[in-house]
Amino acid sequence: MRIRWAACVALLLCRTLAGQQAQRVTLQEAEQRAVANHPRIGSAGLNAQAAGAVVKQVRSAFLPQLTGNATSVGADRNTSIAAGTLQTSGLVSRAATGVGVSQLITDFGRTSKLAEAARIRAEAQGQNVAATRAQVLLEVHQAYYAALAADAVLGVARERLEMLQLTLRQVRALAASSLKSTLDVSFAEVAVSESELVLYQAENAAKASRANLAAAMGNPDQTELSIVDVQLPDRLAGDVEAAVGDALRNRPDLSVLNLTQSAAERFAEAEKKLRYPALTAVAVAGTVPVHQTNFSDSYSAAGVNISLPILNGGLNSARRAEAELRARASAKDVQSLALQIGAAVRVAWFDAETAWRRLDVTARMTQQAATTLRLAKARYEIGLSGILELTQAQVALTSAQTAGAGAKYDYLSRLAQLNYATGAFR
Repeated sequence: MRIRWAACVALLLCRTLAGQQAQRVTLQEAEQRAVANHPRIGSAGLNAQAAGAVVKQVRSAFLPQLTGNATSVGADRNTSIAAGTLQTSGLVSRAATGVGVSQLITDFGRTSKLAEAARIRAEAQGQNVAATRAQVLLEVHQAYYAALAADAVLGVARERLEMLQLTLRQVRALAASSLKSTLDVSFAEVAVSESELVLYQAENAAKASRANLAAAMGNPDQTELSIVDVQLPDRLAGDVEAAVGDALRNRPDLSVLNLTQSAAERFAEAEKKLRYPALTAVAVAGTVPVHQTNFSDSYSAAGVNISLPILNGGLNSARRAEAELRARASAKDVQSLALQIGAAVRVAWFDAETAWRRLDVTARMTQQAATTLRLAKARYEIGLSGILELTQAQVALTSAQTAGAGAKYDYLSRLAQLNYATGAFR
């Protein structure tokens, strides 16, 4: 029984470990999963479809409107009129069925402008899908590079701990031979403890970066990921002002505001036409199986109705003024976003240039720190310096390695921000 129980436990443990095995993901695969799974992109797509349905709603005014009716009335004898709504059809006992048809002939372009405004709003929602996708892709890139940077820092922390543990063993051996003091051993032990704390923080940062990457991909529960390193691209080429021009042409969020402004202008034009009449053709036909003896068994009629607004307390003029003001405000929103985009592109360009220059500096700093550590270690071994000088040299090397590990991915992250600012993410 115990053997069988142990076998079951072992099998369950193997399955659990297999399920927890990290899944290998490249940057391109992370992008594809985010586009397919992220709920913000799905929400933007559904809103775009809803906006397309609004266009059909507005354009339905161009089509005939067919309505079926059935009426049954029981009236007192010799009554024909009364206060209220029933007097419009006459207070007579009857049962009738029929249909009514109405067709808009013209409202002097008001419905056309409303339909055009709805179409442009639907197009703006389509551009909003692209804008949302660009934001999600930026988050994926930044989360991916942050995870790579966390892995690099974790590797440096492990190497630092191994180096300090080796130093501690050497110092203990020298102290046992009375070549070094126990104070040196204490300093070395403190350095190892500090390095362990740094390692724990690096491990936590690596796990947190995986959680952020999984959320950016739209799979918050899939935190066991094995990511693949990416190559370092070349230095930026071109001109920052040319990048600003590309951004003003390609940014989908700016296209959204431009289309929103156009839709607001069309709506303002439609509101101006409220002062014009609307001409509608109407027709009705049906049967009256139950009626008074002097009425026919069927009915039919056709006519034209003209609706002309005369006085409504200034409602139409107020609506027109509101629409015009909102159109002008939309134009200001476009100008404001264009200014923000220009500033964002320039800042992202300068940040990317600075990150590129850091690559060479951190590489040289790491070489210099490694040379300093070799000298400090040699001086310590021959007794020309103390443990503090050696520890400081080790810390300096670790700091330089950490800065160098993050410099590459900082440059990649800055490039991603620049690509988003210029509208390269689609």
